[in-house]
Amino acid sequence: MRAIVGVLDSFGVGATEDASKFGDEGANTFLHIASACKNGNADASGLRAGPLNIPNLLSVGLGHGAADLSDRPLPLALPNEVTGLYGAAAEKSLGKDTPSGHWEMMGLPVEFDWGYFPKEAPTFPDALIASLVSEGNLPGVLGLCHASGTQIIEELGEEHMRTGKPIVYTSADSVLQIAAHEEAFGLQQLLDLCQIARRLVDDYNIGRVIARPFVGTTSTDFRRTGNRRDLATPPHGPTLLDVHKAAGGEVVGIGKIGDIFAYSGITQSIKADGNDQIFDRLLEQVDTAPDNSIIFANFVDFDTLFGHRRNVAGYADALEKFDARLPTLQGKLREGDIAILTADHGCDPTWPGTDHTREHVPILAFGPDIAPGSIGRRETFADIGQSLARHLGHAPLAAGTSFL
Repeated sequence: MRAIVGVLDSFGVGATEDASKFGDEGANTFLHIASACKNGNADASGLRAGPLNIPNLLSVGLGHGAADLSDRPLPLALPNEVTGLYGAAAEKSLGKDTPSGHWEMMGLPVEFDWGYFPKEAPTFPDALIASLVSEGNLPGVLGLCHASGTQIIEELGEEHMRTGKPIVYTSADSVLQIAAHEEAFGLQQLLDLCQIARRLVDDYNIGRVIARPFVGTTSTDFRRTGNRRDLATPPHGPTLLDVHKAAGGEVVGIGKIGDIFAYSGITQSIKADGNDQIFDRLLEQVDTAPDNSIIFANFVDFDTLFGHRRNVAGYADALEKFDARLPTLQGKLREGDIAILTADHGCDPTWPGTDHTREHVPILAFGPDIAPGSIGRRETFADIGQSLARHLGHAPLAAGTSFL
């Protein structure tokens, strides 16, 4: 038996009951993208046009699972029959960040408060920045604010290249991010600096430090590269990945999965740049991974390139491209395999600001031996981990209820 998990990073399907606490009441990544497509507001010359075209995701139950989360009907024609188990889950963890979502889906909710940096100046404590400058042997730093990653590189990238000062910024997540030019500053120097920052932010209970390398010569052509690294604090307890590894199973993390779990429970980490490469690596592992494997991939582009950038057309195009490849994955599954598609939070591209949105996530489960049907609305992402634990023959995890 094997388990394949694909995280469509940020693909929420409707605000949770507690969304108002986060300023996200009414957010709905899926509905609002589909509505924009139907209304012609997600057409882009040379990219895509017309209604959202995702027949394969709908066939495994995406539309049916999301339909009861909104007071408005989905502007899509749903199939009469579905081929997968389908439903949606709310998050039990207290945040709407990437580590919390992933850890919870592997059976470990984050029921404590992360540390966060305030929007008001000073965003970062003086002592933290002073230590970072001193230990990193820096001439200083730029930014020191909440910012969109692409915008702050455009605004400060040229000054960074002139001065050698890296760009330090944050978001609504529990995170410190450092952007630097791969050549002018050096990728290794950036990664070393982020290791220093990772140690320093432990005192502030910060979940992640993210290295954001970029290339280019001026503000008009700067672009971030695939050499991003997420330095997460280790999970505060065992996840399904740890349980499976300890029992002798293989756990293959694709994309940023290894980073998110601080490599705890990972037996093999495969890096890939963008959704297409991630899907390629996923299919390769489905072809070759032995029995008793977990293959776990995060499709980062939905969040990084389109959700945070509030790019509705790009998000819709990425969904359609993912959908077109789904039958290939389905065709490679063996007897005893289960595949689950889900998300870690929302990031509604029609929503104000650039932060994640507190939403339910889809749960779509399919495989040669998986009988289709509704699993309803689940109270925690941990139901995914509990279900996979049962499928793989492990003892029950501490959190979650199996839907298998």
